[in-house]
Amino acid sequence: MQTNFTTEQLRDPDIAVCNHELRSCVHCGFCTATCPTFLLLGDELDSPRGRIYLIKDMLENGRPATAEVARHVDRCLSCLSCMTTCPSGVNYMHLVDHARTYIEQTYDRPPAERALRSLLGWLLPRPALFRTALTAARFARPLAGLIPGQSTLAKRLRAMLSLAPTSLPPSSPMQAPQTHQPQGERKARVLLLAGCAQQVLMPRINEATIRLLTRLGVEVVIARDSGCCGALNHHMGQHDRAMALVKANVAAWSREIEGAGVDAIIINASGCGTTVKDYGFMLRTAPDAERGRAETIAGLTQDITEFLARFGYAPTQPEPGLTVAYHAACSLQHGQKVTVEPKGLLRKAGFRVVEPREPHICCGSAGTYNMLQPELSGRLRERKLGNLKATKPDLIAAGNIGCITQLDRDVVPVVHTVELLDWMAGGPRPPGI
Repeated sequence: MQTNFTTEQLRDPDIAVCNHELRSCVHCGFCTATCPTFLLLGDELDSPRGRIYLIKDMLENGRPATAEVARHVDRCLSCLSCMTTCPSGVNYMHLVDHARTYIEQTYDRPPAERALRSLLGWLLPRPALFRTALTAARFARPLAGLIPGQSTLAKRLRAMLSLAPTSLPPSSPMQAPQTHQPQGERKARVLLLAGCAQQVLMPRINEATIRLLTRLGVEVVIARDSGCCGALNHHMGQHDRAMALVKANVAAWSREIEGAGVDAIIINASGCGTTVKDYGFMLRTAPDAERGRAETIAGLTQDITEFLARFGYAPTQPEPGLTVAYHAACSLQHGQKVTVEPKGLLRKAGFRVVEPREPHICCGSAGTYNMLQPELSGRLRERKLGNLKATKPDLIAAGNIGCITQLDRDVVPVVHTVELLDWMAGGPRPPGI
């Protein structure tokens, strides 16, 4: 694709990156075949290629984002299926992330929408406040049907209340900053990202991860002052807040790396993993020392299934005789290119693994997407659930808290892959099975 940025514009490192990605695009349109929003809406502007044209025009002309640009970019799930499909290697993630930041900086959203996005960006990365908000939402949930009207705000409020769980598990002391000692001889030392929303909604995922790793002889460290990875804010274009969270994690983890040392940084929420693996890029303009630490962290980061596959996971319990429908989280299969390890580990653990039709298509969760785009999200959820249930599974396994929350609305239990692996290696049976 030909671009026409000025020399002055290209001095901006973000524009320089966008220019590179835009010039890599060859207009082939392969991305439209695997884009969830294009499949649903059939609008070229709701495909990666269409959004690329909108972004190119906006950035080249240096003008504020319009309502049209914001609408079509907001509808993007950042599922990154287009990056798996693209034959030219366009890093659409970097392009759309910059566009989102640019939109937030130049587009004056309606007051109600601006307030809602600010609230979500402030609340979700803070576990204590998020827990308080969910507790309040639990009591308000029965009132969701009473919210009148078909305005965007009304639909979003109804969606947010419907997503609130009817009950919350107690906070787990295992997730607090500490070192979990391995059983027997120490074979490795790792950092674990405890996360933000996950530790409130399903602390059992972190508990299963810690139990399994320590049982394998791995020392697990939850570093003091580490927290949200920054993905939620980053994908809403809230650049400064996202970067503050990124830098806090880089500082906290670097103290451990430069102190006792670590063999890996383990992440069990694939949306977070995709972001942390990109820390080197996100801090590419930081001072040399900070950039170097970020690059080290990105290189050490592994999804829990990557680590277990390389570390030699082995079950200790009899085969359960259960059929598992494996849901491939977009951030894991497209963002991190981790596709073989989860299914291989589940089979090794004794499960019969089946895959649904359209495994590359997003379930519609996508961070805050199911709250900000409830109609599209709901259509994708029903499409995904229909494909999963068609495999007639006993349960569904996924590697991302967002997907689990999105899909856990039916009679088929939805659990994290690591919970099943922990169970088959001596841990407790996951709830609902």
